[in-house]
Amino acid sequence: MDKEIYKKAFNNVATAKAMAELYEQNFKVVSKYVHATSRGHEVIQTAVGMQLLPQDYVYPYYRDDSILLALGMQPKDLMLQLLAKKDDPFSGGRTYYSHPSLRDDDKPKIPHQSSATGMQAIPATGAAMGFWYKENKATPFTYNQKEKPVVVCSLGDASVTEGEIAEALQMAALKQLPIIYLVQDNGWDISANAEETRAQNAFEYAKGFHGLEAISIDGTDFETSYKAFQQVLKTVREERRPFLVHATCPLLNHHTSGVRMEFYRDDLEDSKTRDPYPVLIRQMLKNGFTNDEIQAMEAAVKANVEKDYQLALQAEDPAPEDLFTHDFAPTSITEESGTRSPKGAEKVVMVDCALFAIEELMKSEPECLLYGQDVGGRLGGVFREAATLAQKFGDHRVFNTPIQEAFIVGSTVGMSAVGLKPIVEVQFADYIWPGLNQLFTEVSRSCYLSNGKWPVSMILRVPIGAYGSGGPYHSSSVESVVTNIRGLKIAYPSNGADLKGLMKAAYHDPNPVVIFEHKGLYWSKVPGTKGATSVEPAEDYVLPFGKAWILNEIWPQENQDTMSIITYGMGVHWAMNAAEELGLKNQLEIVDLRTLHPLDEATIIESVKKTGKCLVVTEEPSDNSFARALSGKIQEECFKYLDGPVMTIGSENMPAIPLNSTLEETMIPSTAKVKEKIQQLINW
Repeated sequence: MDKEIYKKAFNNVATAKAMAELYEQNFKVVSKYVHATSRGHEVIQTAVGMQLLPQDYVYPYYRDDSILLALGMQPKDLMLQLLAKKDDPFSGGRTYYSHPSLRDDDKPKIPHQSSATGMQAIPATGAAMGFWYKENKATPFTYNQKEKPVVVCSLGDASVTEGEIAEALQMAALKQLPIIYLVQDNGWDISANAEETRAQNAFEYAKGFHGLEAISIDGTDFETSYKAFQQVLKTVREERRPFLVHATCPLLNHHTSGVRMEFYRDDLEDSKTRDPYPVLIRQMLKNGFTNDEIQAMEAAVKANVEKDYQLALQAEDPAPEDLFTHDFAPTSITEESGTRSPKGAEKVVMVDCALFAIEELMKSEPECLLYGQDVGGRLGGVFREAATLAQKFGDHRVFNTPIQEAFIVGSTVGMSAVGLKPIVEVQFADYIWPGLNQLFTEVSRSCYLSNGKWPVSMILRVPIGAYGSGGPYHSSSVESVVTNIRGLKIAYPSNGADLKGLMKAAYHDPNPVVIFEHKGLYWSKVPGTKGATSVEPAEDYVLPFGKAWILNEIWPQENQDTMSIITYGMGVHWAMNAAEELGLKNQLEIVDLRTLHPLDEATIIESVKKTGKCLVVTEEPSDNSFARALSGKIQEECFKYLDGPVMTIGSENMPAIPLNSTLEETMIPSTAKVKEKIQQLINW
């Protein structure tokens, strides 16, 4: 091997080692914030990082500081994050050491990922799937670089037992994606060792995935590691298929600074005999280096590390106001525009408004693609919400996935990172739970924890709500859980025109959007929901998030009892029907929220101050819910204007919606139940 390769590698390995030793020497200072180091893993990480190109994408894990150094980051860069400083180039002091996010032109790209072990595998595989899509012969995308990009996902061996790893490997093998999974196997979880926690190592596990090739190497040997990864990288660049590299290495430092190895390790002396550092020195001596040269390089490295540490110590901390930046990236859609009700257009059902919106987007936006369970050409969605799209745009743009809600949700992070705009679907709201891990840890936090570098531009469609004997697994409402995930925009429209306008706004928003689409409104087959049908808006119509709609605006008269009904989705129809049946349309102002985040608080508060009473209507069980929290907010803001308590009506507070139609009817709200609540409050 070239002598310069050894020189560069040794400088990198020595730097990582010097940093780990410096952190131990200054433990009381640097352990204010928890950190982990690559000590024992330096060689395999260096061999990988040295060979990646600026067009590549890499997803390190929290022990990968040697990879970061090999990519071109300086010790000071990592130390600024170690000490949570304002100028931390990855997160601005928001997240742990070696939790990188990088978007420099001259380096491989590192989208944000959490430290939830193994969670990065799905976004990483999503990025590779993005390249798979771009390289399809039917798409117009081309690369500026001669060599095609690859994705590298680095994992600790203990994380490979995670179910989400299986989802990632399954899709990589199924679609033949250009990704390399690097598994660094040191034999330990935290205090649990391999014998306690796994039935096989990652190399053996990979054999079960047809189409995923794997090798196992000694990760303490630089020459072996470099050449093996060089060959794997060449294969994946040229053949565009997945690979797994299983590299064994010792853990020579603590699991983290907070969990000391002396607490539980019984193999420390044995691990020291596998130290990769002296192995690399012996290889250098065989390749023309002298002891004096090596010692001179070591001294220079230690001096540089100490200098950077002192600079990092003196760096500025974030200011309090820095907390409030980059929760969302700015959107250009701030005002309603376009034609909502074209002349001569016919009314269409709500599901078709969404279908036509996506069709229009796919015609004009090659970055737009749609995937999920059963949305492909054979069925077009269980509600026909994707009907004909695969036939019109091809199986590479509209395709089925396995039953993998975590992958469906989390892959959008990687897709977005490589410049695409995925629209994905969870088949029923009841099935969103396996996807919440990705929605919370990866999707919602990416913009904030990357300090604005990596907003996730995606749309997650979620059919929701009860629609006639759907039973406990096809009827649930989940908005209270999802609205508690900060970093998401959330729509819940009540009619087709709003759904189409919000879908268009969501597509052009650089942030992640969840759209709840009520199954009972899709076709307006549920009695009393004809109002969900609407004239289909024109192609240019967009409806910004955070703009509520006053359906039934009133102007109170003296000595007249009035009230506001604040609601969304199916609740809008219950409220409108109740107002009409009671003959109180001139006394009831109905506010359709349209979006749950951002929430149009100004319109809500103004309405309640005007009417003096308020009823919040939801389909969810009302205890501990979004609706109950909204009621509390209204009471707080409008207390001195109120003539009665702010009331809430929702489903009964039972664990699930039963299948039997009588029990379902007893469980959920209805026009009759809302009428009764209106009468109770307006006569207060």
